[in-house]
Amino acid sequence: MQPIKAIYRQFLSEPMWFKIMILSALFLSIIFSSSYFLDHGYYQSLSKLAAAIFFGLYGIKMRRNKKVSSAFFIVAAVCMYLAWSSLRS
Repeated sequence: MQPIKAIYRQFLSEPMWFKIMILSALFLSIIFSSSYFLDHGYYQSLSKLAAAIFFGLYGIKMRRNKKVSSAFFIVAAVCMYLAWSSLRS
């Protein structure tokens, strides 16, 4: 429980623009990946793009730790590839 509280406290100390970007990317990713938008490829692609923004922002934030930052950037790149491939089909 302590690590979750520490992450929450760290999130509260972030600048407002970071909070807005992270929460909106997470919200859009959850909404557009729901079963309501399952038949629409563009919404599924937007969901994956929002997840890529989410992981990319955390990769930028964690850039002091090279391993964690590169892991976030790799996941963001995978999300961008999946968004692009779901748009093509």
